[in-house]
Amino acid sequence: MVGNIAIGDWSSRFMVAAIIQGLLVTILTLSIVIGQMYVKPEVSRVIAFGSAGMWFTMGYIMYVVVGVIGVAVSALFYHYLEHTLTAAYRGIARYLAWTHLIMMNVGITGATWLMMYGGYEAAKVMLPVNVGGLGLTAAEAHEVLAPLVMPIAAFIIVLAVGVVLGGIGFMVTYRNSMKTMRIAKG
Repeated sequence: MVGNIAIGDWSSRFMVAAIIQGLLVTILTLSIVIGQMYVKPEVSRVIAFGSAGMWFTMGYIMYVVVGVIGVAVSALFYHYLEHTLTAAYRGIARYLAWTHLIMMNVGITGATWLMMYGGYEAAKVMLPVNVGGLGLTAAEAHEVLAPLVMPIAAFIIVLAVGVVLGGIGFMVTYRNSMKTMRIAKG
């Protein structure tokens, strides 16, 4: 046992990660709501403005969907293999599971938080001066977003590689469990 998590219990590790991601999205959401009173321009204006503000909106939605729900659904896959099929993650599959856990969480958090930051900052400069913006054009706002495109792409690649490697780990473990079941049946 490591803390309350049994060694090899991948479903528990992924559920802990989903809970942490859920806590982060809750803190983020509270910051947005409370920020409505103190932050100028308000996030609601950035979202309503659309345009570059869509980066913020898409980043937030994708963080909830992939960062929280996607990680929790991954836990269900691990639970099925570990508890329903009683399959153990050994050898390369164990390393693939660690890679899945780390790369998925780092990738989605990095990509979406940069999207939210970039979307807010770019939309902010496009808003009229009387509501706290700078009144810049879309082309000028693009200069705010441009430096973030490659880091966001890199984080998305990290996320995708983590998910693919996790899927390979699922297949390896599933296949090994089927071999074990056939041998046990004789």
